[in-house]
Amino acid sequence: MSNSAIDISLLGRTYSINCPKGQEDALRAIAKGVEQQLSTLKTRTNNLSREELAIMAALNIGHELYEEQQKNQQYMAQMDERISLLQSTLENSLLERTTKKG
Repeated sequence: MSNSAIDISLLGRTYSINCPKGQEDALRAIAKGVEQQLSTLKTRTNNLSREELAIMAALNIGHELYEEQQKNQQYMAQMDERISLLQSTLENSLLERTTKKG
């Protein structure tokens, strides 16, 4: 799969980023989210350098990702529990049916 260069703008600077074909819209959406994070941070903390803003945005985004991963793990645990309960219920129903026939 080949790459194509996509121009994105962050805090007034344009960057040309290589992107796999078909992922351009995803990269643009991510860049838009990063730009929103950077702009919000810049507004709240006017005295930070670009590097400090980038670090703060990365930490904020990392925190959001961590929270989503935790939610996903909890959801998966709940689904595993429900599947086990369903399997147990089905097995018990089949055993009762087999016992009644026998």
